[in-house]
Amino acid sequence: MPENAPENDAPENAPANVPGNVLEVAGLRRCFGAVRAVDDVSFALPEGGSLGIVGESGSGKTTIARIVVGLEHADEGDVRIRGRSRSGRTRGRTRGRAARLARAREVQMVFQDPYLSLDPRISVEGVLRETLSLHFPGRDHAKRVRELLDQVGLGTRAADALPRRLSGGQRQRVAIARALAVEPAVLILDEAVAALDVSVQAQILNLLADIREQTGIGYLFITHDLGVVRCVTDEIVVMRHGVMVEQGRTEEVLAAPEHPYTRLLLESVPRPGWDPKAIAAARRALEPMR
Repeated sequence: MPENAPENDAPENAPANVPGNVLEVAGLRRCFGAVRAVDDVSFALPEGGSLGIVGESGSGKTTIARIVVGLEHADEGDVRIRGRSRSGRTRGRTRGRAARLARAREVQMVFQDPYLSLDPRISVEGVLRETLSLHFPGRDHAKRVRELLDQVGLGTRAADALPRRLSGGQRQRVAIARALAVEPAVLILDEAVAALDVSVQAQILNLLADIREQTGIGYLFITHDLGVVRCVTDEIVVMRHGVMVEQGRTEEVLAAPEHPYTRLLLESVPRPGWDPKAIAAARRALEPMR
């Protein structure tokens, strides 16, 4: 059996377990009562790659992200990071904490509103030191803090600032620096630029592109914004009602979508000659399709 082969039989639609894949998701299912939030979802993220998961609210994309990062457990399916399954529950308080920390060093997440994830009482330097001390206790983290601030374009001038003194873009840079502190293999960006002005969005996306080129980190973008997906991802997964309706190379899917729902998402983007009534009619016609 190859070194990275799955220990159990993989779901029928599972991606091949390839050593170059930093993340592999196979046959994920998650139900909340009678609602199937995620239904048989499989994809792979190569090392240094960028994959976009797109869809409207309720499509299941954020549930997928929460399963990958470990905030939710799948009812079925497997999540493998660098070939190692991370789907099982760990028994015991001590072992559970160790497993959670190990997973956090592999996968980090940046949320839409960084202000809600930053303690308003703690300075930027304190935020980074707190994360570094949790994962790497007993070390002097001064040098690493400076490196992280420089990496996200803030510099040491921002080290003493509290979150309320920073702009939205600066706070998101702090959130990115905190995620990068543990040098994860995968960074999940859940609508990470949706709350920012367009010009600031461009700055953050350029920053993320530079970081990916420098570090080889893999990105999983969770977004409804096809413009963001077009700019920063190599591959795309289109979700609807918890089901993957289309996936492939980003430029190919967006240039010639095969599924009616993907076409609807593209046609829903406002532009000259955009007809909201026609979009609404197309949506009603599509609704019975599952």
